[in-house]
Amino acid sequence: MKGLVNCHALVGMMLPGLVLLPMVAGATGAERGRDKMIDLPEALMESSVSVEEALVKRRSERHYAATAMKLQDIAQLLWAAQGLTGRTGYRTAPSAGALYPLEVYVVAGNVEGLATGVYRYQPVQHRLLQMVSGDLRADLTAAALGQSCIRNAPACIVVAAVYERATRKYRERGIRYVHMEAGHAAQNVYLQAAALDLGTVVIGAFHDEKVQRILELPDDVTPLVIMPVGKRR
Repeated sequence: MKGLVNCHALVGMMLPGLVLLPMVAGATGAERGRDKMIDLPEALMESSVSVEEALVKRRSERHYAATAMKLQDIAQLLWAAQGLTGRTGYRTAPSAGALYPLEVYVVAGNVEGLATGVYRYQPVQHRLLQMVSGDLRADLTAAALGQSCIRNAPACIVVAAVYERATRKYRERGIRYVHMEAGHAAQNVYLQAAALDLGTVVIGAFHDEKVQRILELPDDVTPLVIMPVGKRR
């Protein structure tokens, strides 16, 4: 890629009026998204379901109804995973040193008001940034050893991490802290799903490199958890 960049720079100097578009490596068959911003519905801070009731209802669910998910529900699940809880910048899941190494993505397949594709959740703005367009659920299923619940879910939440955000302060111990935080975020999604009468399950069996390539994640972003989600069947 360095040679490619140098070539672009050389052509740019020779033809200063020419605008060169960057080439995208690791194509997966889906079209590259246009970095479109989608503002999410405001997250609700109250409900009629208590924490205790959500704990009782929490179960791993792999079977989902063939109905579209509401964008409001997606927004609520993402907020539960990594949303802000006040002006201080603190989030719903605890983070060692408040370093927040997690990145949360949505693979949308059947969500009302949301085109199919891969989106990155931006907690501060509570919005989505479209990264890739196209329905990638089948590709993600293949990367996860053929687990059909991914393909059949209207959407999947992918929790990933930038380890360096934690290890630059905590060194090797930071790796453990990242994994602890991923567990916190996943349990938050579980409990929020239970409160919304939705089903989800934590999937950890997948090929990291394949998932990274399908979602076109940066090299320093490692996928840790896939959580298909949808209406209980």
